Amino acid sequence: MAGGGRMGGRYLTEEEKANAPKVTWPLIKRILSNITPYWKQFSVVLVCIVISSVLGLLPSVLTGKIIDEGLIGQNMKLLVILICASLGVTLLSNLIQVGESYLNSWIAQHMTFDMRNKMYKHLQKMPQSFFTSNNQGDIITRMTSDISGVERVVTSTFTSILSNTITLVAAVVIMFRENWILALVGAAVIPLFTIPTRWAGKTRWELTQESQECNDQINGILNETLSVSGQLLVKLFGQEQKEYDRYEGANRRMIKLNIKESMAGKWFMVIVKTFSSIGPMLLYLVGGILIMKHDSSLSVGDITVLVTLLGRMYGPVNSLLNIQVEWIRSMALFTRIFEYLDMPVTIKNDPDAITPEKAVGEVRFDHVGFAYEPERQILKDVDFTLKAGTSIAIVGPSGSGKSTIINLIPRLYDVCDGSVSFDGVDVRKLDLEFLRDSVGIVSQETYLFNGTIRENLLYAKPDATEEELFAACEKANILEFIQRQEKGLDTPVGNRGLKLSGGEKQRISIARVLLKNPALFIFDEATASLDSISESKIQEAIDPIIHSRTSILIAHRLSTILAADEILVIKDGVIAERGVHSDLVKLGGIYTELYETQFGRALDVEA
Repeated sequence: MAGGGRMGGRYLTEEEKANAPKVTWPLIKRILSNITPYWKQFSVVLVCIVISSVLGLLPSVLTGKIIDEGLIGQNMKLLVILICASLGVTLLSNLIQVGESYLNSWIAQHMTFDMRNKMYKHLQKMPQSFFTSNNQGDIITRMTSDISGVERVVTSTFTSILSNTITLVAAVVIMFRENWILALVGAAVIPLFTIPTRWAGKTRWELTQESQECNDQINGILNETLSVSGQLLVKLFGQEQKEYDRYEGANRRMIKLNIKESMAGKWFMVIVKTFSSIGPMLLYLVGGILIMKHDSSLSVGDITVLVTLLGRMYGPVNSLLNIQVEWIRSMALFTRIFEYLDMPVTIKNDPDAITPEKAVGEVRFDHVGFAYEPERQILKDVDFTLKAGTSIAIVGPSGSGKSTIINLIPRLYDVCDGSVSFDGVDVRKLDLEFLRDSVGIVSQETYLFNGTIRENLLYAKPDATEEELFAACEKANILEFIQRQEKGLDTPVGNRGLKLSGGEKQRISIARVLLKNPALFIFDEATASLDSISESKIQEAIDPIIHSRTSILIAHRLSTILAADEILVIKDGVIAERGVHSDLVKLGGIYTELYETQFGRALDVEA
């Protein structure tokens, strides 16, 4: 399979052909701009490639003199000198290549280092809409595989083009200097060698593509049927035999393709070796005719030099014939990277951003309109004020725009109409770091990094003391749980916190926000999807915060809503109703319906 992959790399897929980028001078200049900081090292690499390519051909030339002047001429001293010279030139060429490879790798690594840093910094500035509308796998691919591909372009593609070109030109010049007739014969033979190479390579490429598709099918079957959920489904529906037959069929097809690919490789080698022998044989034949029939001054050494040089030309010619593939892939690689780097940062600091000394958390929505897409309005004329030290509960049907409202405050998105103010200043005029430091959000989807409880808490305040950590955990009603753990705060939470229950993760999330100590607390369905015991513990942590801090609550728990100073009822992106609980219930509108279907049951339980 590995061999097939190498051969396959010489051909473009249909998708690559369809998406081949348009190569323009601005694109080339931009690519070269990434090399500019390392132009000194790059210049040395160029010199090394030229010298090593030329030196690599000298042993072939010296071979002729070794035969004619050393062996046939029976000059032992000259023979030893020529052999030592040939070995010395070969060693020097190889040493220069080692130095060139090191410099090449150094340049490539530093280029990719710069590009990764630049890309990561740029992505960190992208708005939340970028991450919700783009596939996460694609983002990671651009950051990893695509940028890593740049290293291959610098160390392989460019070096290959230059060294092969120099080797080919130098070999042709030397051949014509030796004997123009044999040089023409050699030049005529080279295309005969490339035809079977490309034919056999294309055949193996097609087989490799089929094998890859078959392998993907097998992996799909394994992922579906051997996962916990998949295996349970297979058993419950008694589909073991059907799934075995499906796997066996795909497996049998893979075996047949592997055999075909293996044999295609063998036939390829037979053809290549046969055609690569034609050139030398023709040179020997024509050379012999010239020497024997035309009394030419051509020597055995000259013929040997030409045969050796011809052999050195096969590789460069074949490589350069396929360079279009590498060129297109390289351009596509840079195009994909530049595509992300060119995406505008729509949410950024105002040049004259304001950084107040202290935040109190007052929020004002002034006739706000918002849409993720122009044709789909989410919020319409939302207008309300949250005074410092008070709280607002936002309720409404799913998809009504509740979470969108709170996302506008820390500028995860920017309003389309109207304005959002924080402490009397439009959030677009505030320093982003100050604004986001002043807002703490506890969401339904709790995210913990794969580390310890301590590390996740310190993410909010890296210099927090042990006492501060314990105080925050106690307020978040999670301290008792932590103290029961053998490692305490150093207990691993697992990937995305999977070693903890939903309630435990949520309380750690609350402790993390408490450590941040923001002016405004936002709870976005913080107790949703939890069992009643976990919900109760989280509610115990939330209640004191609501009564002592400026807060916004999106909740389904009645007691939480009743604790708020005002309730906003959102429907279809507008504030349909507002007021306190008792007044809203009497209206007989949306809130009354929500109360009777959702909150009324909670009230019965609490009663």
